[in-house]
Amino acid sequence: MSQENVEVVKAAFDAWNAGDMDRLRDMYNPNIVLHMVPDWPEPGPYAGREAVMREWAQLRETWDADVGEPISFVDVGDRVVVRQMWRGFGRGPEANIEMTIIFKLRQGRVTCQEYFWDHAAALKAVGLEE
Repeated sequence: MSQENVEVVKAAFDAWNAGDMDRLRDMYNPNIVLHMVPDWPEPGPYAGREAVMREWAQLRETWDADVGEPISFVDVGDRVVVRQMWRGFGRGPEANIEMTIIFKLRQGRVTCQEYFWDHAAALKAVGLEE
């Protein structure tokens, strides 16, 4: 099951990078919870698929284009830890932000996303050490 979860997360990155927000929305459980890093401008948490999609729409308005570039995937059962570089460019300030996301999945859909600035802290949150 866990390799299937990695494939779902990879598909979510593909949908985001293609700008296919309808496909991304379909990958989310209706009761998804999104936890941004604590010092994020709109820290949330966001509960429910519609709230998460509104946050993503607002975030994407900042730049002409943005892309999430996965650096690594760590499979941890029902969770996938992804270290990524997120880049925004065009209108707005250029962004090159490295962060780590823990995706929790159930029945092929993302039920929770939690963001961390520190990769080691994300690994520790899922019971691993760097």
